[in-house]
Amino acid sequence: MAVAVSRRTKSAPKVQQVLTQHGCIINLRVGLHETGKVCTEDGLIILSLCGTKREVAALKADLAKLSGVKVKTLSV
Repeated sequence: MAVAVSRRTKSAPKVQQVLTQHGCIINLRVGLHETGKVCTEDGLIILSLCGTKREVAALKADLAKLSGVKVKTLSV
């Protein structure tokens, strides 16, 4: 699952709360954001999930409800 977060400093606490609620299905979480002279407000979170289709759909739905958050799932 890929989670794009805009207005990162404002959205991060709510995103963190949802991820914590669904923490039992998260195997791996990697957060990326552009750094340099100025830390960007946009970020990307990559999740490796181990839950059922229903659990993954619930996580996706909860994240999609948040302002400034876009979610995409993929299977490999």
